[in-house]
Amino acid sequence: MRLALLGSPPFATPVLERVLGSRHRVLAVVTRPDKPSGRGLRTEASSLVGLARSREIRVLQPASAAEPSFAAELVSLAPEVLLVASYGEILKARLLELAPCGALNVHASLLPRHRGASPIQAAILAGDRETGVSVQRMVPALDEGDVLLEMRTEIGESETAGELLGRLAVLGGEAAVRALDALEAGTAAYTPQDPARATYAKRIKKEQGRIDWTRSAAEIERHVRAMTPWPGARTSVADGAEVVILEARASARGAAEPLPPGSLVVVDETPFVATGEGLVEIRSIKPSGRGAMDAKAWLRGARLLPGARFAS
Repeated sequence: MRLALLGSPPFATPVLERVLGSRHRVLAVVTRPDKPSGRGLRTEASSLVGLARSREIRVLQPASAAEPSFAAELVSLAPEVLLVASYGEILKARLLELAPCGALNVHASLLPRHRGASPIQAAILAGDRETGVSVQRMVPALDEGDVLLEMRTEIGESETAGELLGRLAVLGGEAAVRALDALEAGTAAYTPQDPARATYAKRIKKEQGRIDWTRSAAEIERHVRAMTPWPGARTSVADGAEVVILEARASARGAAEPLPPGSLVVVDETPFVATGEGLVEIRSIKPSGRGAMDAKAWLRGARLLPGARFAS
């Protein structure tokens, strides 16, 4: 099938790579304009743009998909279907109806669970054992379209949001090709979503990375996994310096006596933190301005006083 792919890295890059390895033809890749990044604020092409250009595929980067000139450009390409993978902008009805076969969205959850912008983090935060990708027919409503197919996978016990995203992106590429195959063969069958089972995952903001030590140890462990690598599970130590917790595990060990949430407990040179329910073991940490390091090594250099607490 002839298609235009609308997406953003990192999720859309493996999807594009898999589609390029199929019999379907990508006419253009549509993505957001490149933004300055890094200390020098240099503007560099994303991995998605780099992949498209390496295959001599046309790249379109409108400031907004609502621009009339952009729609006209897509019409001139005459795609049979639009394939969307984490594009980051709600598309208007006239754009969704531009191609004869409409628009398909590769969404990183098992719809209708975790509709919205942050389904991967939401699945980890909720303690879901399983997630996957859904390919749905797009409608002018948030992830409410009928589902063409889904592919499932278990969530690893220690898997972070970044690690899970990488796996789901690869799975999403496979799901996209299967959906395109079904459309081409005329065998595509759509299943309406059950709105009673719908949950929503709002876009993650940087401030949501802050750790609330009054939550249970199990919740904090999931929070650390869900906020890694971005925005980072952040807290402040006794001197006010901010640190990012990279790895934490709820512990079966209990405190010898009740402690305020956030209190540091050291056992055999291993740092634990008291929570609203139980202790959480800190395994890896990133101090401000430094790289990731083993939590035991960090503790030896931190020289924290007895009774030190992490701020919520």
